[in-house]
Amino acid sequence: MTFQLRVRGQVALVAAWALWLALAGCGSGVTIPPAPAPTVLSVVIETPTAVLPQDGTAIQVPVIIAGPTGTPTVTMSGLPASVAWQFSADANGSSGTISLAGSTATAPGVYSTTVTVKLAGQTATASLSVVSAVVAKVLNTTDTVLGVNGHLQEFMSTSFQVAEWTKGFFGTGATTIARENTLNSLQPQHIRLQGLSEGVAMRSNTGTAADWDFTLLDQTVQPVLASADHSPELQIAVAPAWMLDPSTGYLDITNHLDDFAAYAANLVKYYNKGGFDVGKTHFQSASSHSITWWGIFNEPNANGLTASQYLQLYNKVVPAMQAVDPTIKFSALEFSDYGLGSGGQGDPEQYLPTFWNGLNAQVNVLSMHLYGTCNQTSQDAELFNAVPGFVDSLQYFLLVRSNQTNVPVWVTENNVNADYADSNGMSVCNPGQKWVLDQRATDAFFAAWRPYVFSQLGKAGNEALMHWEYTGGAQYDEVDGNGNPLLSYWVDKALENYFPTTAASPGAAILTLSATDTSSVETLATRSANGVVTVMVVDRAVHSSNDDDGTGDPRTVVVDTSSLGTFYSASVLTIDAATSAINGPSGVGVTPASRITISLPGYGVAFLTLTP
Repeated sequence: MTFQLRVRGQVALVAAWALWLALAGCGSGVTIPPAPAPTVLSVVIETPTAVLPQDGTAIQVPVIIAGPTGTPTVTMSGLPASVAWQFSADANGSSGTISLAGSTATAPGVYSTTVTVKLAGQTATASLSVVSAVVAKVLNTTDTVLGVNGHLQEFMSTSFQVAEWTKGFFGTGATTIARENTLNSLQPQHIRLQGLSEGVAMRSNTGTAADWDFTLLDQTVQPVLASADHSPELQIAVAPAWMLDPSTGYLDITNHLDDFAAYAANLVKYYNKGGFDVGKTHFQSASSHSITWWGIFNEPNANGLTASQYLQLYNKVVPAMQAVDPTIKFSALEFSDYGLGSGGQGDPEQYLPTFWNGLNAQVNVLSMHLYGTCNQTSQDAELFNAVPGFVDSLQYFLLVRSNQTNVPVWVTENNVNADYADSNGMSVCNPGQKWVLDQRATDAFFAAWRPYVFSQLGKAGNEALMHWEYTGGAQYDEVDGNGNPLLSYWVDKALENYFPTTAASPGAAILTLSATDTSSVETLATRSANGVVTVMVVDRAVHSSNDDDGTGDPRTVVVDTSSLGTFYSASVLTIDAATSAINGPSGVGVTPASRITISLPGYGVAFLTLTP
């Protein structure tokens, strides 16, 4: 005799076994089966990671419990006390749902938790990773306090230092074309050119043709004139050697100010007005493109000129250049900023008012240089913490020039670390300390640092951010000596592509945005004239306060655009440690929704594009 039982539960199994026993006792010849083992308790969480928004939005986590029947006891361990949770059993069984709700009191990050289930004397566990996610809510209004009257009008660019240590970069023939194409793809505006040492075209003052040699300077200037917007800024960074005070190495302004002005005027003639003649030799640029933008001296506060002396130089040199070409424009100051209120020659409060209040020459832009550190041993947290100081200095510049709001402020040099090695391999900024390569300007750290700087300065009203430098030093580059892109190249390219601004097409409106965390995540949202919304999310979370070029901590951000209506399509482009420096990042399509989740595994940046 055969029975097929379809009874669930431990009681049914025991009853079936008793029936078999009774039949056997009647001499039926049926073999007695062994007593059934107790059903094993198990718990499964099908989605082992739960994203918990900091704005209190509750989430539901299904829990599948199998085994003995009955009402289980469910507990959770590893959750922060600020997370509220409860388990609700299904009406028809032991399985159920865990409901979780976070808050801004729950620090962003990943929490490893354990779900423990007890039932019928048994215990089973399952792991659940709970991600406390920052919520960035974008509103349907322009934040008119930010940027330039509510618009992000900050363009990205790059710079070249032209000297014997960088000569020949563009090469000839196919090499020149390839490297110009790479530069063009970056889409930089007003590329900055700084001639030093043998990059200074005037070598002596004998009145003969031997005094001038543009060969090395034009190895870089001519390809740059042929590239991008064909409108670089040529900075007259230093005086020719014969004008320097031999005891200090700085411009002898007392005896050679007129000579410096004449030298500057000849540069304008060379590039803009058909050249000049010396010793029966004609010197003239080969390019059909003129140079409109000129920088007047490099970091005068760090190169031997007091504020009064620089004012004297500027008021003398600019009119001499304008007498040659009245259409040219000028970048003034090029100030080496060590921090507002820090005192000394690197403090804009000690320099800028004297210069600005004594001006009687044309100024088209005030410019400054900002670096995160000048010490190879600076920690990641220190570099991020320097950025609010950048904003303070920028706002001071904007305040001083407030009587001429048509004069923008540009950051014409920016990078992580300003230090470099002397001829003995020692730190120039920190004598006695051995210089070591700081790679944070070319690795994943930069993918967090530069977008953070860009966002903070752009929202404060900066109108140009120029990378120092395009090529020439492994600590600073966007491309290596062979023209191959580094990670920094792709970061700067993305910033220019996603937030374009030109004189003909001003930048997008900055949308009002509130974020539940700003201590480790930077967010920026803009809307262009065609309605496309771009949201930038930056993970700048430092893993440890002692990290020096660390990996950062993961961050997840829920971007809430529910107030903006619906969108036709959406995509996300991410740059982080996994991005190929050879091929660059690739965007991926995502489903448009009112809340889109973006996750970064450590230092990095993501650009969310929403197209109506």
